[in-house]
Parts: sequence; structure tokens; C-alpha cells
Amino acid sequence: MPDDRMSRGYARSRERNEAARATLKPLAPGERPRAVTVAAIVSALLALLLFVQAVVGGDDTDERNGIILFGLVLALAAAGMWRAQYWAVLGFQFFLGLTLVFAGVSLLFAGNLLAVVYCLLILGLAGTLFWYLVKAMARIQMPKVKRPE
Repeated sequence: MPDDRMSRGYARSRERNEAARATLKPLAPGERPRAVTVAAIVSALLALLLFVQAVVGGDDTDERNGIILFGLVLALAAAGMWRAQYWAVLGFQFFLGLTLVFAGVSLLFAGNLLAVVYCLLILGLAGTLFWYLVKAMARIQMPKVKRPE
């Protein structure tokens, strides 16, 4: 009996997944979802800020190298997302997920109202972008639509 219930549950889950996929509109050639465009711009701005910090920052070479490396990763993600590449969106979502975890934990230890506001702002913005990127990733994975010639 438990196997029967489990197989019915899997069947219902597959039906829901198929229904959700049926509502998705495939990307046209050269199209990029708005959330991916926003994420690419955010990633590029963060990379630029990290490069500025590496130039203006202190004398610690190891720290500067880490900042430059992370800036390069974000710049690579921005370039990939600009081209609507799935791997780039997935990698950026990984960093957004880490940001959400750190902001949530930081909220537990916030020492003043300003720190609470910063944490909530980061959680709200990063969480919203993460949410919209999930649907965009599903559209990126779909087969491309060929335009009639």
C-alpha cells in the first residue's frame, strides 16, 4: 500500500509540473527575461564596486587578490546572464542564496536598528530577485522557438 500511495503522489507531482511547464512561454531567439537582465546589471555593478575596492583598498595582497577573484566571477556571471546562459543564472542564484543565508543570520545578531534595516533590505531585494530568477531559469531551459522564415 505505501508504494501505491507514493506512486500516486509522484504522478500528481508530475501532472503539476507538466501543467506549470505548459504555461511557460519559450524564449524567442535573442530574448532575455527581465529578471535575468536585472541580475546581469546587479552582478556587473557589484563586480565594478569590488574592482574599485581592490584599487582603493588597503595593502593586504591576499585580501586584494580575493576581492579581484570574486569580482571576476561576478563579471563572468554578468556576461553569461547578459547572453541568457543557464549556468550563469544558476551560479548567480547560488551567490544570492548565500547572501540570503548570511543576511538572515546577521539579522539575528543585529546590534541596532540600522543593522536590522540593512538586513531586511538585503533579504527583501535579494529574495525578490531570487524568486523571479527561478521562473526565468525555467524559460531559459526550454527549447528555443524557431521563427518562421
